[in-house]
Amino acid sequence: MTGRLVLIVGPSGSGKDTLLAGAAGALGDNPHFVFARRTVTREAAFEDHDTATVADFLARRAAGEFALFWEAHGLHYGIPHSAIGALTAGHIVVANVSRSVVRDAAERYPVSVIEITAPEAVRAARLADRRRESSAAIDARLARDMGMEGITPHRIVNDGTIAEGVAALARQFTALAAEALPELMRH
Repeated sequence: MTGRLVLIVGPSGSGKDTLLAGAAGALGDNPHFVFARRTVTREAAFEDHDTATVADFLARRAAGEFALFWEAHGLHYGIPHSAIGALTAGHIVVANVSRSVVRDAAERYPVSVIEITAPEAVRAARLADRRRESSAAIDARLARDMGMEGITPHRIVNDGTIAEGVAALARQFTALAAEALPELMRH
């Protein structure tokens, strides 16, 4: 049985990590969902991930360890094959990725895409609150093209409370699972 890869995308400052962590908690011990842990060449203080040096990451990528990988904002990101492997067991695998890998993923796996977004002013305030970048770098992030040509994502606008955003994402996960794996979700 093949599961479904649910790709979470969205602009910086949309609240993806916060909503993902909350939705994972809301789904509790539901065995049908696997939340992929990505590898990033940044310390784990800002999000829950595995940390690698650039040299280690590039060696692991060259060895074929990552099913999906990309570069953004001077960092390297990867989703290991071990996380994607849960698809063959019929699981819903959730991964926070860049829009740049969506097409590649869709060519190789059964994919659904959820875009988490927020109004630009909200995103700008969240990015400024992180205190990781200059205002010029924040402006550049906000100006990036958000398109995914040929892909129509399910969309969540994260402009309310965290609880509202988490509930919306958990509902979307459950709906996608029921659609993709109806026989599993009845149990």
